[in-house]
Amino acid sequence: MDSGLLLEWVIKGVILLISLTTGFAYITYVERKVLARIQVRIGPNRAGPFGLLQPAADGVKLIFKEELIPAKADKLIFILAPVITLLPALVIGAVVPWGGIANIFGRQVSLSIADINVGVLYILSITSISVYGITLAGWSSNNKYATLGGLRATSQMMSYELSLGLAYLGPVLVAGSMNLRDIVEAQKSMPFALGLPVVSFLIYLMASLAEINRAPFDMPEAEQELTAGYHTEYSGMKFALFFMAEYIKMIVISMIGASLFLGGYRGPFVDTYPLGGPVYLFIKTFIWLFVIIWIRATLPRIRYDRLMALEWKIIFPISLLNVLVISLVLSLSGK
Repeated sequence: MDSGLLLEWVIKGVILLISLTTGFAYITYVERKVLARIQVRIGPNRAGPFGLLQPAADGVKLIFKEELIPAKADKLIFILAPVITLLPALVIGAVVPWGGIANIFGRQVSLSIADINVGVLYILSITSISVYGITLAGWSSNNKYATLGGLRATSQMMSYELSLGLAYLGPVLVAGSMNLRDIVEAQKSMPFALGLPVVSFLIYLMASLAEINRAPFDMPEAEQELTAGYHTEYSGMKFALFFMAEYIKMIVISMIGASLFLGGYRGPFVDTYPLGGPVYLFIKTFIWLFVIIWIRATLPRIRYDRLMALEWKIIFPISLLNVLVISLVLSLSGK
């Protein structure tokens, strides 16, 4: 293997990891500020100018916080569960293209880590792994509330993954490829969110919220019923890993959604200035994240039985019908 190509992969991988971990820290700050603004409060304003050092202060607090493991917990699985939850969130973004081909220091560099033909399948397979971490966390704690939270998370995430997978099919069918770069390039004239897969876009938005346990679908962490759910017994850095996994998945789900439905790195003059691609992707991802935060501030948590009924009685049938309609339209149009 070319040593230069290997070094390029390593550098791009490090950039992705740093972007996700830094983004995780400051999306928590942005969320607290946006929620405070919506609720007519001030939000973080003590640590550093405008509260910008609040994520660092939170990190230091969690590092030095005492970590406890229940006496009758399965200690090995209890320790491994947060890691199993976090790792898929970190690696899933490898197939998301940041841009086209850019000339950097005289070298033609592809602005993506893994440009694979089955990128959508890769995303679907990796996202399902995090279910194991959450389920094992609840079970290994030897706590009834945590176990119930883990079971809720399993049933919720596995159910909504079906609709999420069907939502991917809209862009895949229209673009004729499972490669995310091909899907982005197919949106050169118009984003899919404004075209035929518009229903897929709405289904993806709802199903992705349930997949990452965000309000109003955050039932696995329902404090009123389960005293914090699957991570009831976690504290310190182990709790921080669950927290990190949730927010990193928020970022990655937003990047994938922006690529599938909002044109990804496509934008004015991006063909002339390829380094503008990552900027467009960042802007679209930030807008998607803002909408997720806005939904949390607006909608109340729904009851668990209605959460499952919404998926199996409404969203899933609409998802199947949507795929059928898109297939028929493409067949009749000769594509």
